[in-house]
Amino acid sequence: MASDRHQVKCIRKRGDHYDPHERIEGIGGTNADGTPWFVPEDRAIGGIESGKWSFYTYVGGKSVDVIVATHNNRKYLKTTADGYAPNNLLNLLECPR
Repeated sequence: MASDRHQVKCIRKRGDHYDPHERIEGIGGTNADGTPWFVPEDRAIGGIESGKWSFYTYVGGKSVDVIVATHNNRKYLKTTADGYAPNNLLNLLECPR
């Protein structure tokens, strides 16, 4: 089953957006019709794990996949290694509330 693929253009963090240790609350982007979308982190993780959705960032002319990782028995979103630090998700703009 093919998943719907979406470009992540913004994130929302709990707390200070620029603190690399704050968890991502959700990810967002823009639909083909120009309307914004936002998915809470737990739904995005579930969508990735079920194969319903796949996400990517496009930074510096490079497309990088968003994956599910685990730290201290807690799942979270991050990008695959691309040689750039820090994680591409953390460099994205804040999603509007």
